[in-house]
Formats: sequence, structure tokens, C-alpha cells
Amino acid sequence: MKIESPPIIWHGKVFDFNCKEIVLPNGKTTQIGFIHHPGSSAVIPIFENGSIVLIHQYRPPVEGNIWEIPSGCMLPEEEPLDCARRELQEECGLIGSQFEKIGEILVAPWYSDERVHLFLATCLTSCEKKLDEDEILTTHIFTFNEVMAMIERGEIQDAATIIGLKMAFSAWKKRTS
Repeated sequence: MKIESPPIIWHGKVFDFNCKEIVLPNGKTTQIGFIHHPGSSAVIPIFENGSIVLIHQYRPPVEGNIWEIPSGCMLPEEEPLDCARRELQEECGLIGSQFEKIGEILVAPWYSDERVHLFLATCLTSCEKKLDEDEILTTHIFTFNEVMAMIERGEIQDAATIIGLKMAFSAWKKRTS
């Protein structure tokens, strides 16, 4: 698929909305609108006893609080691991000395190019939280069994969180077997 340089229709704080004409692999030309996102990182903080941290964060588009793993957008030129480290400290007040990348996911490839890099963080120590002024959240500690049950009951609905927790659970089980 050949993609021409896209004109930006709308420029926002986190992402842009682009509209462009593309030539598909079958040779047909079409117009597409999509969100261009800089990418993000999400991290599953795991303590030595196997408990994990979730955040309960207010999200204006859904007009309520949702359960999430710590995550955030990458800054210009920021590497995914550096973003994961920064978000863990800002949102949870934790520093991880060991990180393991467990995967990458595409959030909604039918209308966005956002890619989320998923990490496990272990060997955690406390530090001061540094929330952004528009972040309204609290941190909570759960066992893996508790969060898996929350997913099954529909209490956790964020796709990146569900996928990240399931991937982290598999990776953690391999480590502790």
C-alpha cells in the first residue's frame, strides 16, 4: 500500500487526525481518515509476592473511572522503555529496577496507528508520584487471581489492560513455575 504524506485535519495535545488518499494493494484508490498517535507504553508492576498495581482513573470520554494498568503516550524521541519507566513513577510512585518487554499491541488499526508497548516491571521501590494536572487516579494493589476475576466479571474493560494483564499473568506463571 502506497501512502502519500497526509494533511493534518485536526492537531490535538496527544494525537492528530489525518485524511489522505491511498492506493490499496489491489490498485484501487480510496480516501481514509485516521488518528496518528505517537505510540504509548503500558506497564504491569509486580511485587515480589506476585501482587500487582492497577490504577482507577477518571476518563472524560467514558464519563467515569476505569481500571487500568499504568500507561501513557511517548514523548517526542522517547523510547518505549523510558516511557514505561516514567509512567510507572508518575502514576504509581514506583521505580522498577527490572523491566521485561512482553509484547506490542495495535489499539484500533481500523482508525488509528497507535501501538502500545507492554512491559513487566519488577524489583519495585517507592518514590514520589508526579501526576499530570489532568490526571485523576488512585492506585490499588491486587493479586493476579483478583484481577483475572475482575476481567471475567467485566469490571476491567480497557483493552490494553486486559491484554497486558493476561500476557503478564502468563509470563509471571512461567517465572514462578
